Amino acid sequence: MSSRSRSRSRSTSAASVPTAASSSADIAAEMSAADEQARQAKAGHISAACKDGGLRSLVDLAQSTHGLVNDGLRRTAWPLLLGCSREEAAASPAWKELPPHRDEGQVALDVNRAFVYYPREPEKRIDERKAELSAVIVEVLRRHPSLCYFQGYHDIVQVLLLVLGAQHSPPAVARLSLLRIRDFMLPSLDPAISHLELLPPILKHADPVLYDHLPKMQPFFALGATITMFAHVIQGYGDIARLFDFFLASDTIIPMYFFAASLISRREELLEIDREDVDIFHAVLGRLPQPLDLELLISQTIELYNKLPQHSLRSWAWWKVSSSSVLKAGPTPFQLDTLSLEDGEMLFQKQAAEMRRKQALGMALKRVQRARKQVWRYRRPGAYGLAIVVGIYAVWLGRNGGINMRYMNAGPFGDLLNRGLNAFWAR
Repeated sequence: MSSRSRSRSRSTSAASVPTAASSSADIAAEMSAADEQARQAKAGHISAACKDGGLRSLVDLAQSTHGLVNDGLRRTAWPLLLGCSREEAAASPAWKELPPHRDEGQVALDVNRAFVYYPREPEKRIDERKAELSAVIVEVLRRHPSLCYFQGYHDIVQVLLLVLGAQHSPPAVARLSLLRIRDFMLPSLDPAISHLELLPPILKHADPVLYDHLPKMQPFFALGATITMFAHVIQGYGDIARLFDFFLASDTIIPMYFFAASLISRREELLEIDREDVDIFHAVLGRLPQPLDLELLISQTIELYNKLPQHSLRSWAWWKVSSSSVLKAGPTPFQLDTLSLEDGEMLFQKQAAEMRRKQALGMALKRVQRARKQVWRYRRPGAYGLAIVVGIYAVWLGRNGGINMRYMNAGPFGDLLNRGLNAFWAR
């Protein structure tokens, strides 16, 4: 065989053997193609579930890998998961004529800071979106004036706005506000704190070693994430839309389990921190794992919830949650589907009344404690004062004709003096 033939043979042979780089690229392409086929097949199932009103199927599809796939499907599915009805969707557009809500000033400040990470659009379009966002929030607040706006609410609403559009967002936002995140829109943060207090018992049962290592403090580090359905801490639009698929299809307590799962996924990192470094824990506990594998974290959350549902925790934190809380009153999409906005308003008022009673009781107990401290502080001077009164009375008796001391034992005043003297000398 000539050198030219050998050379041609070698080059032909070399071309027929794929390199490592080309092999990896081919595998990635095959996986991508298979993934796309799976998404398309799933999209068909989602469309069918939306058309047939199959809430059970829609919940399962929203919780499984890739969630509801795209915004076109979410636009139909999210209102179904929130139990929106045609009557609610056809609400009168005259909301601008309603009295202003007390929190509209704060809404304006927060909306001005919206759309920081997404979408990437010209400034003019972002300004238009801010105006739409403000209109959606203000409409919901004016129609339901008992609701109290909280900072971070705009983070949640902007996600719904981007998916549903300005026209179809208000009914969905209203139901979300009154029936899923009502606890965060009461006049006090106490109900929101009751959500946070469920995190320690979940961790204690799920990972005792990690629980023992973490500092025993109120889990306020989880507030910013959980109160905003993680919209405040997740910067990728695709990720937060996918996470909303999961949350809207799940029990209202699921954000707490998601946060617990995120901590457990970082256990090695957290166990390396000295347990005495409380300041470091404060700085790192509120973060999500990076890089964020959202599908893995969702599957871990589902596993954790199925293994340790809230009723199995047997904790004081769960027992003291109000029966009117979103955690107990209509917590699943199936129960929420049976509730109206009027039900949400009624539960809001009931929960607010319970909260006022608790606050009044707390204030009364504080007054009692202050009174006890004052009594304790002045009890001995009081005894000495009584002794002085008795002494003066005895001197008076001696100066006024030598009255027999038996009169000290006669009458109410004598009884009072005797009891006072006995108490004083008994000390």
